[in-house]
Amino acid sequence: MINGVSVIDADGHVLESDAELEQYFEGSYRGHKRSGVFSIFPSLDGWPRGFVRGLEKINRTGADNWIEFIEGSKIDAAVLYPTAGLSLGLIQDPDWACVVARTYNNWLHDRYCKIDPRLKGVALLPVHDPQEAAMELRHAVKEQGMVGGLLPAVTMLNKGYGHRDFHPIYKEAQELNVPLTVHGAVSRGLGFDFLQTMSMIHTLEHPIAQMIQLTSIVLDGVFDLFPKLRIGFLEAGAGWIPYMMDRLDEKFHIDRKRKHFPLSKRPSEYFKGGNVYVTCETDE
Repeated sequence: MINGVSVIDADGHVLESDAELEQYFEGSYRGHKRSGVFSIFPSLDGWPRGFVRGLEKINRTGADNWIEFIEGSKIDAAVLYPTAGLSLGLIQDPDWACVVARTYNNWLHDRYCKIDPRLKGVALLPVHDPQEAAMELRHAVKEQGMVGGLLPAVTMLNKGYGHRDFHPIYKEAQELNVPLTVHGAVSRGLGFDFLQTMSMIHTLEHPIAQMIQLTSIVLDGVFDLFPKLRIGFLEAGAGWIPYMMDRLDEKFHIDRKRKHFPLSKRPSEYFKGGNVYVTCETDE
């Protein structure tokens, strides 16, 4: 608490270890070990991420390090997200996606959330199989005390999160009264192949992916069907939100006679009504 105000780090990250994750496989995958060549999660996009000079000094995101940060910063809690796990949506095999999501959630719960109640986990959801994703969300919230569910911003599913196939996830989140979050990182499939540097990619990957998913969710009427649903869009700042409110309202006004959008109000009203949340960067 700072000056009487509760402060929460809404978008903290952990650094996954395959050697640790493989200890948390369940069912028929229990005891499986990596070959030592390929990682459990696919690459985000082929760019050489995570290789930094002096990494031994900054590669510290274990529970003890997060507790030290919370106490040193005098904040109340930190909400924890994956790093490598942000690529879950690129997994091709739906069954494997379910296995990996459960493995990650087991690991996060055991290595972080159980250690200190100020470490709040967000469950990785295998959106490849929405029914299983809904069940995973319920298990993570009810059995592991997670505070929400993560929808990868980029997937190989060829459909946005406004698609009716994802409704079971929204129904479960609304019944559990927990938020969902869309978190970017992956740049594959966003049209950035001709960009030549990582700085160019990183400039665009978070906001563009989330603009796509936000447009799909809002204009396909998700918040009309699930009026108590809350979805956060993370690590893209807040400056893009006024633009999207204006842009969506304009297109809704032009296209409403086509009867495609089952909306009861202007898109901007969902932002104002508490359905949409974003994180502000520290310099905004």
